[in-house]
Amino acid sequence: MKVRVLGCSGAIARDCRTTAFLIDQDTLIDAGTGVGDLTREEMLRIDDVFLTHAHLDHIACLPLMVDTIASGRAGRPLRVHALPHTLAALRQHVFNDLIWPDFTRLPCPDAPLLTFHPIDIGATRQVHGRDIEVLPAIHTVPAVGYAVREARHQAPWWIFSGDTERNPDFWRRVNQLDVGVLVIETAFSNRESELARLALHLSPAALADELAHIDSARRYPIFITHTKPAETEAIMREIGQLDHAHDIRWLSAGHVFEL
Repeated sequence: MKVRVLGCSGAIARDCRTTAFLIDQDTLIDAGTGVGDLTREEMLRIDDVFLTHAHLDHIACLPLMVDTIASGRAGRPLRVHALPHTLAALRQHVFNDLIWPDFTRLPCPDAPLLTFHPIDIGATRQVHGRDIEVLPAIHTVPAVGYAVREARHQAPWWIFSGDTERNPDFWRRVNQLDVGVLVIETAFSNRESELARLALHLSPAALADELAHIDSARRYPIFITHTKPAETEAIMREIGQLDHAHDIRWLSAGHVFEL
C-alpha cells in the first residue's frame, strides 16, 4: 500500500497545500487543495473519499474535483464517506445549488455523480482490499482520524490523527494496533498554545503530553502535519527540543509512504 502526500499544510501559500492523502490510486483521505496537483486522469481513478471533518481546508477541492471528472464518471458515482454531521454540512453549505451544483442529484437523482455514505467512530470499511478504521478526534466540529492498512497481508497501519487536541480515546485504540507510521497534527507553536487550545489543535507542548500515551514498548516514525506556514520553523524547532525517544519528522507534500 502506498500513501502519497498531496497536501499537509495548515494553510495555503506557494508550495503549501492543505490536507489530502492519496491511498494507492483510488482513495483519498481528505480533499484539501493538494488534490489540485493531480491530473484529470488521476482524479478519474479515485472511487472513494474519506473526510475527517467539514472544515474548508479539508474539503476545498472536493466540489471542484467532481466537476472536473463529471464527463468521465457516468454511472460511476464518487463515494464520499464521513460523519453524518460532515455530510449534512456538505449538503447544506456546498452542494446546495447555490455555492455549487448538487451532484448528489445530477445528472439525475437515479444516477448521480456523488453519493454520501455515513460512518461512525470505531467502524471499519473495506475498500479495494484495504481496511479503513474510523478513529476518534476532538475538534471544534465533529471530526475523526483514520487508520488504514492492506487487509490481505495484515500489514501495519498508517495512522492519521485528523485535526484534534488532547484525545485519550485515540491513544487507547492506537496502542492496540500494529502501527507502521503515525501522522499527527501540530498546527501552532508554543507561543500560540492558547490559540491552539481554543481551536482544538496541538502545539508542541501538547504534542509531548499526547505522545506520552504511546505504549513504552512501541516505536514507529511520527510525522508532523498541518503546521501553519508562518509557524512551521518554530514548531519543528520546539518539537526538536522535546525530551522524547520518538523518531519525529516534518511531513511535506510529495512524500510517499510504503506499507
